[in-house]
Amino acid sequence: MEYKDIIYKTPVKEGLINYEKTFEGFDWEEVKNHFKSFSNHGVNIAHEAIDRHTSTDHKDKVALIWEDDDGVQKGYTFLSIKRQSDKCANVLKSIGIEKGDRVFLFLPRVPELYISIIAIAKVGAVAGPMFSAFGPEAIMDRLLDSNAKAIITTPELNQRLNEVKDQLPMLKNVILVGAKDILNEDELSYESEMNKASEVCKMRWVDPEDYLYILYTSGTTGKPKGVTHVHNDMISHYITTKWVLDLQEEDVYWCTADPGWVTGSVYGIWGPWLNGISQVVYNGRFDAEKWYSIIEKHKVTVLYTAPTALRMLMKAGDEVVKKYDLSSLRHICSVGEPLNPEVIKWGIKVYGLAIHDNWWQTETGSIMIANYPCLPIKPGSMGKPFPGICASIINSKGKELSFGKHGLLALKRGWPSMMREIWGNRQKFDEYFRISGWFATGDTAYMDSDGYFWFVGRADDVINTAGHRVGPFEVESALVEHKAVAEAGVIGKPDTERGEIIKAFIVLGQGYQPSEILRKEIQDFIKKRLAAHAYPREIEFLESVPKTRSGKIMRRVLKAKELGLPTGDLSTLEED
Repeated sequence: MEYKDIIYKTPVKEGLINYEKTFEGFDWEEVKNHFKSFSNHGVNIAHEAIDRHTSTDHKDKVALIWEDDDGVQKGYTFLSIKRQSDKCANVLKSIGIEKGDRVFLFLPRVPELYISIIAIAKVGAVAGPMFSAFGPEAIMDRLLDSNAKAIITTPELNQRLNEVKDQLPMLKNVILVGAKDILNEDELSYESEMNKASEVCKMRWVDPEDYLYILYTSGTTGKPKGVTHVHNDMISHYITTKWVLDLQEEDVYWCTADPGWVTGSVYGIWGPWLNGISQVVYNGRFDAEKWYSIIEKHKVTVLYTAPTALRMLMKAGDEVVKKYDLSSLRHICSVGEPLNPEVIKWGIKVYGLAIHDNWWQTETGSIMIANYPCLPIKPGSMGKPFPGICASIINSKGKELSFGKHGLLALKRGWPSMMREIWGNRQKFDEYFRISGWFATGDTAYMDSDGYFWFVGRADDVINTAGHRVGPFEVESALVEHKAVAEAGVIGKPDTERGEIIKAFIVLGQGYQPSEILRKEIQDFIKKRLAAHAYPREIEFLESVPKTRSGKIMRRVLKAKELGLPTGDLSTLEED
């Protein structure tokens, strides 16, 4: 039996136990009933995630375990986060921040980032988290488009903001974390203002449809677009965290994503705290040994990370794993790029755990399709739709396609966390709903006869070579199964004879050097693994492939550079 046909299953005692039965009888209204504020005077996700826990026996439970790459550690209970976020909310009120105002965060993963996001929600303002790696142009694009009124940053990162500040007339206040020098007229010290602020803060109750956060996704061409979400998202955040990530009362959870990416906001802040869970935050660059030491030290039970990180752990080797006690781990999930079957095979070998992949987008606001602990895993599959989500494969006219047919992955609108706006761009928003009755995701996929979905590629990534449609992910997955290949990105390159040929950009593993012999060996490997038409006719060896910080291979960047075309927005590129 081929590895891809092997199915794994994990015994489940709580959470989502019976997928089919739950899916059939699921009702979003029943989930909403978990939040008592919906039936009272209004809602606020900050109340549900933090404040309500402080009137229960959770108030002294550790909510945040923070560590940096120097080993400095801090711990915050739910009660201490409530008090700190109340003070921060009062600081924001004191500078005139009101409901609906946009407040951006340009910070590394320090505790102040998480406290400030809670505080912004408490005053009814809209949070705009940004990657700390952004350059001046990316900062300006976001602050200008959203008419941001304030920003919280550090003196070091503020130097980049200063390069474009004169082009941001709406930006009135800059709050600096860790400021030691003399402040300019529009600058405030976070610490000084927090010391003066009261711990007593009146929560701003809002309508469920009031805006909560705005995240800008990178564009293929032109400027990034501001995907906007609302407080009502909490319904999806809560239940998807509970059932897909399988979080339980005593878990110690670690989401490795930065809040500047949607996973870091939804499942690195709101989801776990809505469930009253202790979570780890690491402020530092990737290092396999450091990651393993964090899991060992803090006894992490559930890990949510990206395929890129898992491939890097795999690249670090099996021997490193043996140096650490990882026995606390019971569940691993992955998101950002489809997870290669080879990585799942490796995870079972070294961790004794199957890695559960899932799929969603910034625009969907929460997990839409997943591999659940209660269901068998088909390695390489996205899994099955979350209860309450109607997913299908359709053609360009909205007709649903039969099993095995490649088409557009689409969702029936109506789930709580669906984006409400592309900030200031109704035309762009409407493009997602151009096919009547459907939210068009822009991804191509197919569904098998068991109801599992399989990712093929972005609609504009699919390669048509000599009449054969080939998904780049399929080729990339096969490539990384070769012992010499650590990472791979695949594009279609125009060809006069075949329309397109497949070109692969390959990063070799340790101990391997580029050569014509190795290039031929890899090509033959793919011919046998996939098909004669699906092998890369061209292979280029690179030191690294361009990726977003969320782990997605930026195929459009590879293609643009190959063809000498503009690369479009690069603000989320991992390495500039």
